[in-house]
Amino acid sequence: MKKSLLFLFTFFLNLSAFAQESQGKLSDTHKSPETILAEIKTGKAYLVDVRTPEEYGEGHLAHSKNIDFRAANFKDQISKLDKNKPVYLYCRSGNRSGRAADTLQTLGFKSPFNIGGFVDLTTAGLPAEPKP
Repeated sequence: MKKSLLFLFTFFLNLSAFAQESQGKLSDTHKSPETILAEIKTGKAYLVDVRTPEEYGEGHLAHSKNIDFRAANFKDQISKLDKNKPVYLYCRSGNRSGRAADTLQTLGFKSPFNIGGFVDLTTAGLPAEPKP
């Protein structure tokens, strides 16, 4: 169990470092996966899956909200979120969520985080909800 927690912490630390490098102004999390999940569960942060509704329907992280980055109304939908709360973004591989994080910054969000891809996140042990 401790090895799993250490792996998850290291994984998120590496993701935040990568996001910092690739996204420029993105805030550095330095938070454990448990802390991030607690923030999401208590409404202190958002977990947003930016994949298509079809991809989301095939499986997604528990407690996530689906806002399709490719949808014409993405900016309108994402702007409904509180810009002062952290927003943890993921997609299939981390590419769309990185671009979404850039978009959130331009929209004035204080703490957008690209946490990577669904497959890597579930492999790391984050809880997923199966296909309905």
